[in-house]
Amino acid sequence: MRRVSPLFDVVRDATGRELLQVYVDGIELLRLTMTNKGTAFTQEERRNLRIDGLLPPHVSTLDDQVAIALASFRRAPSDLDKYQFLRALQERHEVLFYALLERNLKEFLPIVYTPTVGEAVQKFSQNYQFPRGLSFSPHNIDRSEQVCQNFPWDDVRMIVATDSSAILGIGDQGYGGLAISIGKLALYTAGGGVSPMHTAPVSLDVGTERTDLIDDPGYLGVRQRRLKGEEYLAFFDRFVAGVKARWPKAIIQWEDLAKESAFSVLERYRKVHPSFNDDIQGTGAVTLAGVLEACRRKGTKYTDERILVYGAGAGGVGVAWALWMGLQREGLSPEDAAARIFVLDSKGLLTDDRPCEDYKKPFAQKRGRLENWKFAGANPNLLETIENAGITTIVGLSGQAGAFDETVVKAVAKNTDRPVVFALSNPTSICEANPADVIAWTDGKAMVATGSPFPSVEYGGKTIPIGQGNNAFIFPGLGFGSILADAKEITDGMVLEASYALADYVAEKHGDSLSLYPPVDELRAVSLEVAARVILQAQKDGVSQRPSLTLEGARQVAKQKAWKAEYLPIVKAARRE
Repeated sequence: MRRVSPLFDVVRDATGRELLQVYVDGIELLRLTMTNKGTAFTQEERRNLRIDGLLPPHVSTLDDQVAIALASFRRAPSDLDKYQFLRALQERHEVLFYALLERNLKEFLPIVYTPTVGEAVQKFSQNYQFPRGLSFSPHNIDRSEQVCQNFPWDDVRMIVATDSSAILGIGDQGYGGLAISIGKLALYTAGGGVSPMHTAPVSLDVGTERTDLIDDPGYLGVRQRRLKGEEYLAFFDRFVAGVKARWPKAIIQWEDLAKESAFSVLERYRKVHPSFNDDIQGTGAVTLAGVLEACRRKGTKYTDERILVYGAGAGGVGVAWALWMGLQREGLSPEDAAARIFVLDSKGLLTDDRPCEDYKKPFAQKRGRLENWKFAGANPNLLETIENAGITTIVGLSGQAGAFDETVVKAVAKNTDRPVVFALSNPTSICEANPADVIAWTDGKAMVATGSPFPSVEYGGKTIPIGQGNNAFIFPGLGFGSILADAKEITDGMVLEASYALADYVAEKHGDSLSLYPPVDELRAVSLEVAARVILQAQKDGVSQRPSLTLEGARQVAKQKAWKAEYLPIVKAARRE
């Protein structure tokens, strides 16, 4: 028996078949999202579970229900209406929700995740209908262990927790950031195979700096300014303590923390409790994978690239870190690797003689390397850095729409036959460049990827798909692999291995494609391969608490353990004492 909840367990019968053994029946059973089959309850189940007569007489299959739900979804007039339809479905009929998502991932990913989730976050309070996850605030953080005990899942393995201070590219969203945690965990399940009965979305509501939210009578979050400094860290300490007491094997993914706290929180807890920051590490890993694949397509060495990262927030510095680690893995010394990465913030190129935040300092260029450069101000700007450094790859994480204009892109094209242009800021409205423009400006030679989905580009008689450098190609597999390894820490090596696993997958499965990333409808296959490689790396790094596996063995474990959206037979059991 696998204990799941005080309300039901997963058991096996004498033949080895999995069943749900429930401790409730009647209308209460129909109100539980994970046990509700709707019209798919068999006639026998209806009699035995006291729901006979409470449902229409026809017995549907899951396929029937998916077809009906998909038609309803497509009738919704706007993307936000589609999002609301899916959230409502998830809160009454969870297996059907995931079956729908698994089978239509390409169509649904922009709805449950970026870009539509950004609008859902902004309108969270006014559209709120159903409770989901856990909400910690100054009102209850001193009771964090009891709050965790209130959650219905007994064996949570994956938590996505946000303080909503830096949501996508739209900033402080207060309590509304909970929608991001919900969306990310939907992808952990549909894309990564993590059972929804092992997940918990979390809001760490430490307040907001948005006075319009504080003054809004309809706002559902804490109406106070954000906790800061020691109060902020003490809040997080209590949250982590509550998690450790209730779910010691759970992995925490820190999500959308502002740059001021993202790095300090990651370093404070990563050796205390297994955790990682997707905005830093996931963004870095997915970007490195794309750059590695671009180099393979060009037939050049990654160590010959000169890379500019435009934007020095959590994502930008995370990308610089991953690129730097990758250059070392390919044979460069740490110093030589750093010399090939140029990071710019709003004041220009980071250099070691200008004031900047501590987390940026490892990626500041030595001023001596600029001795023969020509630039007008105190620090080289975007175009000056491209021209002086001979930049061949540009990566945008600035949130500045149109920052990679024609002049910038053509300047990169002067340094290489095949410029690599990654415009990764989300949502679409703040993307650094339109892929169609970049391809036209470079006569079809540029290798382009974006953070949000863009349509294919027709150019020179070819249809060029635009790869989406989406963290969803990394975090579900990284998290699932860490769960399967029972990792006591998420190491840098595990994050880097996830990146190389993605690059290798693309090279093997889509090596002749014009896209640098796989199609999103292959997310489950990608995630299982990433998970297998992460398991092996956890073993190498000495943080796995499971028996050692070969790569093929790890692949088999990931495949066997991946949760699938399907109905299990349901039987009634005596209520637990």
